[in-house]
Amino acid sequence: MTDNAAILVIDDSAFNRLLLKRRLDELGYGEPAMAENGVAGLAAIDARRFDAVLLDLEMPELDGIGVLEALRGRPDAPPVIVISAHTEMSGVIRCIELGAEDYLPKSFDPPLLKARLSAVLEKKRLRDLAAERLAALEAELDSARRAQLSLVPRHVASMNRGQVKLAAHMEPARQVGGDLYECMMLDGRHLLFGVADVSGKGAPAGLTMARTVGLVRAAARIAAARGEVPDPAMLLAAANDDLSADNPEMTFVTACLGVLDMETGAGSIALAGHDPPAIVAGGAVRMMTGLPVNPALGVMEGLPYAAVPFQLAPGEAMVLFTDGVTEADDPDGEFYGRARMDTALAAAAQTPDALMLAVLRDLEGFVRGAPQADDITLMVIGFS
Repeated sequence: MTDNAAILVIDDSAFNRLLLKRRLDELGYGEPAMAENGVAGLAAIDARRFDAVLLDLEMPELDGIGVLEALRGRPDAPPVIVISAHTEMSGVIRCIELGAEDYLPKSFDPPLLKARLSAVLEKKRLRDLAAERLAALEAELDSARRAQLSLVPRHVASMNRGQVKLAAHMEPARQVGGDLYECMMLDGRHLLFGVADVSGKGAPAGLTMARTVGLVRAAARIAAARGEVPDPAMLLAAANDDLSADNPEMTFVTACLGVLDMETGAGSIALAGHDPPAIVAGGAVRMMTGLPVNPALGVMEGLPYAAVPFQLAPGEAMVLFTDGVTEADDPDGEFYGRARMDTALAAAAQTPDALMLAVLRDLEGFVRGAPQADDITLMVIGFS
């Protein structure tokens, strides 16, 4: 990077500015921009981007230290080489502490000027390249998160029927993960519902999540096309066999899957290594009990899965969730936990939307801005 480098010289000495201009031209860097003091230098930096700044330490109005203090923390700040006399080394040290890349004696020796400027420009080039790649990666991750969200039903309330009302929320973590929820009408009265969580993060987890959704939906639609109400255990077993047959990344999926008769509130439910749902009624919260402990999906082919019947009574709501809720941690590393979730549910109004929002708001207050480490997924099915 030589003749295309944008360089700014900030120096109150007209002689120094002229000498640096000649030196830079001789070295092939072209004509630099000039500023006669720190205030003018900051204005120039605000007006355009520079690849490097040659900054005099001692200047009226605003000296080099003041310029570096103003630039500190700015993501667009250009790299700075401090121009100093040998008697100003304490000031140079302070400038280095404030982020200056290097210093240059006022003799402006051409080989030394070229060596230090070349090193600074190369570091900037590498930083710019890293920033471009990071931006591209962030764009890919954002696209992947949108793709992940597109795999789950966006308007679950449109599936409300009679006494049944639904609410669901999935908030992917910054990195692509593997949570999902499912709501699918099988016929005029039966609803397939569930949540699942794929182990790990990144592309393998996201692809396994998409594959799991496809397997469950395909098996459910085949059964419905035959006029059958699919058994959740059968759906899990079919998905498990397919996931286990080709699983080089050794990812596994925990799931809670059920089928509900939306007219009667009766249904069947099966777990695959997943936490059982909570049942909320009249401010009381209890965990569903008596559910068989089935293995997670993707571990081994041919494993048996079992489902059990359930009955939602009028006024009851079923709350399904992934461990991104209960294992969300605060800045001190403490988990949110099942007990806090139950307390939030008990204090909420007994509608699906109110129950879901109560947990999400309580969770937001608990984490106090700590980075989200895992996907957060909730589903609430209310029967009135």
